[in-house]
Amino acid sequence: MRYGAIDIGSNAVRLLIAEVNPETTPVEFKKEALIRVPLRLGDDAFIDHHISKTKFDNMVKTMQAFRNLMDVYRVSDYMACATSAMRDADNGADIVKACKKVGVDIQIIDGSKEAKIIYNSHLQDKMDADKVYLYIDVGGGSTEISLFADGTLVASKSFNLGTIRILDNQDSPDTWDDMRRWIKDHTKKYKQIYGIGTGGNINKLSRIANDKADKPMSYAKLRAIYQHLNAYSLKDRIHVLGLKQDRADVIIPAAEIFLTIMRVGRLKNIVAPRVGLVDGIIQTLIDNNLQK
Repeated sequence: MRYGAIDIGSNAVRLLIAEVNPETTPVEFKKEALIRVPLRLGDDAFIDHHISKTKFDNMVKTMQAFRNLMDVYRVSDYMACATSAMRDADNGADIVKACKKVGVDIQIIDGSKEAKIIYNSHLQDKMDADKVYLYIDVGGGSTEISLFADGTLVASKSFNLGTIRILDNQDSPDTWDDMRRWIKDHTKKYKQIYGIGTGGNINKLSRIANDKADKPMSYAKLRAIYQHLNAYSLKDRIHVLGLKQDRADVIIPAAEIFLTIMRVGRLKNIVAPRVGLVDGIIQTLIDNNLQK
């Protein structure tokens, strides 16, 4: 049995095809294929609030390709979720309609639902019940922050602050202030807080910091990596450091967001478990089909 998960983000669009084993308890899945297409919908959505014809057409072609791949893999159920860029675009509904014609039904979800789906990817397995955690997901258009204490969700909020927004100078000082205020208000009563970060950028930063091992990063370690990367031009980050073209620019504002949150929230360290929206979508499909 195979499920498909489509994540339509502000920077890239992803398809995860997973093989599900219903005989295990809890039900487990194994990743069979992961395809990532750097469409950069956010560049249009955050500046013009409208997806251009070129990107509109490329989006429909990508969904057609994803539909074909899901058919070849004999996917029995799927879910496609669009986040910040599609929320901001005035023609988001038109894109949804066009993609439905090629066989992919897209849901445009809000920030709180996005955070819930990602949390559904068994993030609780990474947490000790007696510790306090700030869970941070940084995307191209938004940042979701959730506070967990005693193994339960205490508070959660989505901020219109993301890597593509910052690169396009569409981030507001008020939004930065709102985020800092929210973090201070919700973390002030806790002495020690640990960070869990998700998204492609924190995964890459963690691999750089820990030589591909999944170990926690301190604020000082993350800051040193940020300063090292920022000392190179965009061109050199690609050709000298070997970063992908669509990662080399967004990794800098992503590090700035994570560093700000770690500093304001007084986080002891941050770990990147390398799960994301697609993992949460697969788990959501498993849960929904188990109920049936």
